[in-house]
Amino acid sequence: MGAGHTHKLYRHGHSPVHALPPHTKLTAVFAFVVVVVSTPREAVWAFALYAALLGTVAYAARVPASFLLKRLLIEVPFVAFAVLMPFVAQGERVDVLGMSLSVNGLWGAWNVLAKGTLGVAASVLLAATTELRELLLGLQRLGLPPLLVQIASFMIRYGDVITDEMRRMRIARESRGFEARGVRHWGVLAKSAGALFIRSYERGERVHLAMISRGYAGSMPVIDEVTASRAQWSYALTLPCAALVVCLLGWAL
Repeated sequence: MGAGHTHKLYRHGHSPVHALPPHTKLTAVFAFVVVVVSTPREAVWAFALYAALLGTVAYAARVPASFLLKRLLIEVPFVAFAVLMPFVAQGERVDVLGMSLSVNGLWGAWNVLAKGTLGVAASVLLAATTELRELLLGLQRLGLPPLLVQIASFMIRYGDVITDEMRRMRIARESRGFEARGVRHWGVLAKSAGALFIRSYERGERVHLAMISRGYAGSMPVIDEVTASRAQWSYALTLPCAALVVCLLGWAL
């Protein structure tokens, strides 16, 4: 049920964070994100402490800041949405650098940026310290329905296969002198997309028949049984527990 390869977000290492069982890290990240989302947006200092906690985890995992910041670019569309909120939101207005902005919009933009960035950063750290195969084993250990685990496993395993098929089709088009330059070439690209869908569907059928011929009966065998000691759980839950203390102080103050 493994992917058989490492993904681009993974950073090989031998840190204490890498060594933690995957289901403990999944639980810790999920709990941390829930705590961050539950924090009042007015507690600006709390989000600074959350960032410091993630920085400590990154340091323990030996994940450089450049690696983390580069992966955070995935949230650029959300940043663009947050930037528009002060201009389109209703309610009390305030002048900032000669522009009339909504107070509620400013708070909303800060809420989206702060919580979204922390959530993405926590996810990037999880991916940087856990291989895809281990993530699937962790989800299975946490009781995720086996069918969903299998679907995720197949998506990971054959995502690169489909990507390679797209690359071969692109090379075939270019070898025949095709180069997409405008709207008049969209028809060719649409036909290529249709051919890719048919090829992918046919390959899926062949893979399914091959699995059945090898005894597949609706469930994948569990190769490795992932377990965690009490000390490992304690180490993993340090992050969400510290964040919970900050959250409670944010509500109290």
